[in-house]
Amino acid sequence: MGAQMTVHNRAAQLVASIFLIFFTVACASNIPRLDDAPPNTYAAPAGYHGIRYWGDAELKKLDEAIAIRRTQIAEASKTDARLSNAHADYLAISGGGSDGAFGAGLLVGWSQMGTRPEFEVVTGISTGALSAPFAFLGSEYDPQLKAIYTTISTKDILQSNGPVGALFGSSLTDNAPLKKLVAKYVTTNLLNKIAAENSRGRRLFIGTTNLDAQRPVVWDMTAIASSDNPTKLQLFRDVLVASAAIPGIFPPQIIRVTSDGKAYDELHVDGGTTNQVFLMPAENSLKTVDKQLKFKRTRSVYVLMNGSFLPQPAKVKTATMAIATRSIDTLIKNQGIGDVYRMYTQALRDNVDFNVASIPADFTETSKDVFDKAYMNDLYKRGYQLATAGAAWQKTPPGYVN
Repeated sequence: MGAQMTVHNRAAQLVASIFLIFFTVACASNIPRLDDAPPNTYAAPAGYHGIRYWGDAELKKLDEAIAIRRTQIAEASKTDARLSNAHADYLAISGGGSDGAFGAGLLVGWSQMGTRPEFEVVTGISTGALSAPFAFLGSEYDPQLKAIYTTISTKDILQSNGPVGALFGSSLTDNAPLKKLVAKYVTTNLLNKIAAENSRGRRLFIGTTNLDAQRPVVWDMTAIASSDNPTKLQLFRDVLVASAAIPGIFPPQIIRVTSDGKAYDELHVDGGTTNQVFLMPAENSLKTVDKQLKFKRTRSVYVLMNGSFLPQPAKVKTATMAIATRSIDTLIKNQGIGDVYRMYTQALRDNVDFNVASIPADFTETSKDVFDKAYMNDLYKRGYQLATAGAAWQKTPPGYVN
């Protein structure tokens, strides 16, 4: 049985059990809410503006946003030789639970090779959201990235709510340990360093899913970090926790927003519920932006998939739980594959250099828990080895036939 299937399988078992509970027990959520989330696209946490957008709708002012970044880069490049408007590198990190250890190892190994670029844009979903801030800040934060994926276990991420909490609450587990972990690493100092990158034209985006709206939401974490709002550290942490909140397993993250002077509570869950990996809405074209700005630049996108593209055959028992678990696992896997192919076609359309890395077929170890420390260490080492051998990246999605 393959590695990715095992990790997803354990998470999928928990999700599947939630569905069974819904069919057998009349459940009531214990999460208090002010009201249903508003349909207003411009609703935002109080005191913030321009920090998020719908991930499934065309960005009407993408050319203006890129023009601002280009101006910032031009100014900063006068004293920083690392910056250039001639070329841009983008990094998109997928979800994948404990398989995020693969991406962490790859990034650290890439740093060791001395060829890892400074990314103009970094995006993250789910486990990718937890690693994205460190990937964004560069090799200086490789020790933290390694620690998160090689020293923790399940108890550092979640704790059981017990049978009563699972039946009558909003999730099977409590994510208090995850919140504590995020608070340990996402400090005021880290936030200040991310804010400093905003003026250099760099951006960090994290994806969540607005459960009320059934739509992906993209958060500009550099804009949050750069704001003067006293709640910015807590909001930054809340978005990361929300992006990793697997529905049913972790409780949804409540994010309070205002619209037309009225307060609402939104429920945000795992960004992987709507996308496993992302860069920008499909309706937007970087080639079109270049024409609008009358400025041409080269670009490279690196898609870091914390999972395997290949099927992992396994004999499925003809039992309800086994069938539900396997089905959810298969859905997650194929959604991720579809997202990568979409990004690949976008890259072809816009003449963007495309690169993708994923867990190789020769890694067949299995996980004994949702977050198995031994398994994560082995997967981290595999990602590190691929990077230092210069064998991590491919130019087309695995299995692609032209």
